[in-house]
Amino acid sequence: MKNDRLARLPQAAKLTAFVAALTCASAAFAHVFPQKQEPGAGATVASPAQVRVIFDGPLEPAFSSLTVTDAGGRQVNTEKSAVDAHEAAAIAVPLPPLAAGHYTVHWVAVADDGHRTHGDYGFNVK
Repeated sequence: MKNDRLARLPQAAKLTAFVAALTCASAAFAHVFPQKQEPGAGATVASPAQVRVIFDGPLEPAFSSLTVTDAGGRQVNTEKSAVDAHEAAAIAVPLPPLAAGHYTVHWVAVADDGHRTHGDYGFNVK
């Protein structure tokens, strides 16, 4: 009987490790992250008409957002951002004409399963 327990222990340990790995893997895939930014991170561009970010998975429109601030931390976009109706992984916010300077895009992305990520990146207007 004692030998039976020892023989089963490695299988039980393997099963536990396998289940833990699956759990971690599914949690990692539940979050969405930016894949492409327009304008790009660190880019120097003429005043853009909008900022658009494409994520690696669909977004929950009610809880995802983009805001753009100037070097002084003041929000420059006056309109709300919106998830693209035809591309659920893309979100954009229209911008007024921007003066030369540094701007920061702040994003909040909620995956369609409810997991939230957030971050920011900068670009420059010449």
